[in-house]
Amino acid sequence: QVQLVESGGGLVQAGGSLRLSCVASGRTFIRSTMAWFRQAPGKEREFVSAIRGSGGNTYYADSVKGRFTMSRDNAKYSVYLQLSSLKPEDTAVYYCAADPRTELSVPLYNAWGQGTQVTVSS
Repeated sequence: QVQLVESGGGLVQAGGSLRLSCVASGRTFIRSTMAWFRQAPGKEREFVSAIRGSGGNTYYADSVKGRFTMSRDNAKYSVYLQLSSLKPEDTAVYYCAADPRTELSVPLYNAWGQGTQVTVSS
């Protein structure tokens, strides 16, 4: 079972940037498709981005395309999410996830981190 630990959240002004990190345990990480989701208070968990283990293809929600960049470093068992041009509506708890059970954008994954809070002030 993969275990995930996120870090890097915080409070930032609109237009600012943050870099989220997620460190995974488990020797299968290299083959794992990884994703970031977010959940704002009172809202459902929504897909943000995903990256394949093989080939490293990335996918983004329309709401973050061009502002967020997901990457991975297999040697460090880590994935990252660079958040730029942040907006107040990006405020949410951001979760790292591993190994989707179905479509990438559906929050059904085999492993989840505990989440890291991102707050964007206007």
